[in-house]
Amino acid sequence: MTGLVDDYLAHRFKWRPVDATFIGAAGHDHRLPPLGTGCIAAELDEIRILLDWVARDTQAHAHDRRMIAAELRVEHDLLRSRPRQKNPAWATGEAGFGLIALLLPQSAPWRSAAIASRLAAIPGFLSAARDMIGDDPVPQSWCERAASEANTLALFLREDISLHEAWSKDWSEPAQAAATAFESFAASLGGLPDADPACGKAHLDLVLSTLHELPAGAEEIMRQARAAFDRCGSELEHMAAEIDPSTPWQGQIAALSRIHPAHANEVVQYYRHWDAAARSAATAHRLVTPNSDYDLDYRGLPPCFQRIAGPLYFLFYRSPPGLNPGQGSVYWVMPSGDLSAQNTAMVKAIHAVHHGSVGHHTQNARARGSASRLGRIAATDCAMGLAFQGALTLVEGWACHVEDLLAEAEGFYTPAEKMLLKSFERRNAASVLVDIGLHSGAWTMSESERFYAQEGGFAPARVHSEVVRNSMFPASRATYWLGVEGIRALRRRWSGTTQAFHDMLLSFGHVPLKIVEDEMAAQGKLS
Repeated sequence: MTGLVDDYLAHRFKWRPVDATFIGAAGHDHRLPPLGTGCIAAELDEIRILLDWVARDTQAHAHDRRMIAAELRVEHDLLRSRPRQKNPAWATGEAGFGLIALLLPQSAPWRSAAIASRLAAIPGFLSAARDMIGDDPVPQSWCERAASEANTLALFLREDISLHEAWSKDWSEPAQAAATAFESFAASLGGLPDADPACGKAHLDLVLSTLHELPAGAEEIMRQARAAFDRCGSELEHMAAEIDPSTPWQGQIAALSRIHPAHANEVVQYYRHWDAAARSAATAHRLVTPNSDYDLDYRGLPPCFQRIAGPLYFLFYRSPPGLNPGQGSVYWVMPSGDLSAQNTAMVKAIHAVHHGSVGHHTQNARARGSASRLGRIAATDCAMGLAFQGALTLVEGWACHVEDLLAEAEGFYTPAEKMLLKSFERRNAASVLVDIGLHSGAWTMSESERFYAQEGGFAPARVHSEVVRNSMFPASRATYWLGVEGIRALRRRWSGTTQAFHDMLLSFGHVPLKIVEDEMAAQGKLS
């Protein structure tokens, strides 16, 4: 034992080497997660040792101890009740993004030997993953997602990986073997017995109370979210009536898609323009101090990734590897033959504000100054989500909160764009209802999809994948709305300026919002 954080990260990276690659930890890029007889029991043994150490440790930073304890407790419960190794979509995600992580700009200069090693490891890893699943029941939607991802990755390995600038002929044979392994894995999933995707009330309560440190239980959260969903609907009707009484809010928001760049070759510059405008507006109105010393480079998505970006968890913006961030991040501008997909309202709110400029990009840059070592890396986007889910209330809460914050900069949004923001708030409240309702047993998958399609505000093409995401990551989607509500509550209690509040909020890095509340209170900043 060298130190609690060091040993915890060693444990984490041993079992999740793909996370290590995304986070920027050296020495793991050639590996995929270990699988096989006894692997779950061995990981549980290590977790129990670490939990005992957390209870006795007096040296590590308090935030790190708190986060490690929560992560370990939740993972211990998951490994006993629904281990990730039994989820075929976890296997395709780790195998696929174990490779893709090494092909993204954040991994340059290209480590050809590591890429070749991970390619060679894919067939054995997928075979071991299939053996782990055996004939056990698995939620059908998880199998469908895994099969879709596997077939998409097979196509990438057979055709598109050769378009990558680092392509080596030495990869050709292992890439073809890996493609065959993905296809075989997908085919093997048919006919598995179905299982209930709900994690159950006990695990849900553990996630809410321990990982996210929320004071309210599932039933109270559902009540609050339902009230917010209904309130947002009424506010949308009122906002629409003030703009155009003859057109409902849904129609007015849909009309925003007609405002976009005139030509495709203007899109990347369009993103850059609104990123700069968001930074300027936040500065001029003293809302928050934007990051100024870490670059954000908007680029068109390279051809090698264009066919896989849609079907996979391929984000246009990924948090930089906290342990090796370099001088800046890349923001992919996704190709689209329909310019309405690059409409002004979405570029401003989602790309320039939520993810870029003062949103995740500033948050990630500021996190590197956190006193907590986990607080510097917890929000790293890995194969299927954040490295440390406990940070979601602050991470996604901030990015959604800052969308609304820019509405306080006079003239940044139009009245119709503010209505779009209100629809986002309503949709986030809808996600709480599905997320918590599904895992508490109140809603089924089909009921959840029907609600999203009829009332939730999601595009029809996204409905199924959103519910599958809800089912795989209990309470994760709920943190968007819960995080915003928590930040708003803290701001109401804050005794200083708006800018000072937001700058202090970001100074703690990627930690649960409750840690921020406790620190602000301890420093006498809250009423």
